Amino acid sequence: MVSAVTKVCNPMGMHMRPAQLFIKTVTPFKSNITLVVNGKEINGKSIMNLMAACIKQGTELEIKCDGPDEDAMLKAVVELIDSGLGE
Repeated sequence: MVSAVTKVCNPMGMHMRPAQLFIKTVTPFKSNITLVVNGKEINGKSIMNLMAACIKQGTELEIKCDGPDEDAMLKAVVELIDSGLGE
């Protein structure tokens, strides 16, 4: 398992459009992804969980990836979040 910590930097946080882009990014990977948001673990491959977590600008996320392509998945997700989630 690999993990990293980053902060959401886009002004609107994780609303529908960034959540869709996040899911589109992680779906091709075989690894599992878990996000730790405000102490709560959520499945990073579930758009409903992402939306329900109410992830706002400045929220610190711990990203945990576990599986055969965990390193590539973690790199892709951190780059996506650090780039502003497409916004």
